[in-house]
Amino acid sequence: MNPDAQSILCKLAQVLELRKLDDPDGSYVASLYRKGMGEIVRKVKEEADETAIAAEAGDPEQLVYETADLWFHTLVLLVHHGLGPDDVLNELDRRFGVSGFAAKASRSNGDEPGMGVEE
Repeated sequence: MNPDAQSILCKLAQVLELRKLDDPDGSYVASLYRKGMGEIVRKVKEEADETAIAAEAGDPEQLVYETADLWFHTLVLLVHHGLGPDDVLNELDRRFGVSGFAAKASRSNGDEPGMGVEE
C-alpha cells in the first residue's frame, strides 16, 4: 500500500474544497457544485455502476480506473457536505475488529449488510 494514500486523499479533498470558489465554466468540479446535490449523487451512482461492471468483467486495470473515478466523485460528495476522507477513515477505524454480523445486529432495522472490518 502506498504510505502516502491518506495524504493523497486529504490533498485531493483540499483541492476539491478550493474548487467551490472556481468559475464553473472553467472547472468540472465547480460545475458539479453549481449543479448541486442531485448531479453529484447522479455521478456517484454512475461511477458505482461502472465500477461494478468492471468488476464483473474481471478487468483489473479497468476496475482500478473506475474505482478511482468512484472515489473521486465520492470525495466531491463528501466535500459538498463539509466532510472529508478523515471522516470516512475514522469510521472505518472505529469498525476495525468488529464482526460484520455484530455490526448488523447492533442496528435497529437489521436490514443493512454488516459493515464491520474483521481482522
